Amino acid sequence: MIYNEDSIEDFNAENVKTFPDNRRFFDKLRNKKVRNLDQAFHKQHDDVFDEVDCLKCANCCKTTSPIFTDNDIDRIAKHLKMRPVELIAKHLHLDADKDYVLNSSPCTFLGADNYCSIYDIRPRACREYPHTDRKNIAGIMALTLENTKVCPAVFEIVDRLKKAGLAN
Repeated sequence: MIYNEDSIEDFNAENVKTFPDNRRFFDKLRNKKVRNLDQAFHKQHDDVFDEVDCLKCANCCKTTSPIFTDNDIDRIAKHLKMRPVELIAKHLHLDADKDYVLNSSPCTFLGADNYCSIYDIRPRACREYPHTDRKNIAGIMALTLENTKVCPAVFEIVDRLKKAGLAN
């Protein structure tokens, strides 16, 4: 099942039940050094995102913050006709890793219709999310596992990979 905004509570409940199994799956992937891991993820990424409309969910924008790079901050501040220091003061703070992140959730730039008011200039982390089509997926296994808790599409991608026996 692919979840959306109306079923996000079901997604959260299913995730709590499934997360330990997902963790074991990722441990197997790491330990086995699965060949063609990128291709397997990319295939499922393409298939799932043919079925998913992120605007019907936006759970990532409602629950987590992307990292804002200096380039992101400069670009967004320019678009909003403010200085970077003003953007930081109004919307961002440094987290424990010394990365700029949003002060609050949901995202300041997310509209009630789940559209992003800065979509064309959004942070790089948003453009690349959920990262399941990246090269060297093995290098971001921990992040991908965490994203199964946020993104119904990642949850579905991993579920399909498990059913396909990828780690067997």
